[in-house]
Amino acid sequence: MFEHQIKFRVLYSDTDKMGYMYYGQYAKYLEMGRVEALRSLGLSYKSMEDSGVIMPVLELNLKYIKPLYYDDEITLVTKVVKMPDTRIYFKYELLNPSGKLATVAETTLVFVDCSTGKPCLIPANFKSKIETYF
Repeated sequence: MFEHQIKFRVLYSDTDKMGYMYYGQYAKYLEMGRVEALRSLGLSYKSMEDSGVIMPVLELNLKYIKPLYYDDEITLVTKVVKMPDTRIYFKYELLNPSGKLATVAETTLVFVDCSTGKPCLIPANFKSKIETYF
C-alpha cells in the first residue's frame, strides 16, 4: 500500500454561509492530495500527459462524518491500496485539527491513451515507481 499525507487550511472562499467547508470543494482538495502523492513518487500529471496518457476521474464517492470549518488545518491522507492496471483507486481520509476523522472518500481514475481515447495499461514509468509498495 502506498500512503502520502499533506496538510492544508480551509480557505474562506471554500466555505458556505454556515462556515462549513462547502461540499463542492472537496473534489479540489482530493485532486491536490493525488497530485502531491504522485509528485512524492517522482511522477506528475503533466509528464504523463506529455507522454500521451491522461487520467480522467471515473468515480468519486464521499462520506461526510464531521464538518470542516474555515481556517481549520486539515490532514489529508491519500492512499493507493491496490496495484494499478488500467485503473487506479485512491482512498482518502480528511482529519480535522483534533485528528478526528471528518471525511472519507474514494476516486477511481482510468489511464487513457490520448491518441486513441481508449483505456490503456499503467505507463511503465508509473508502474516502476509504485510497484515497490505492493
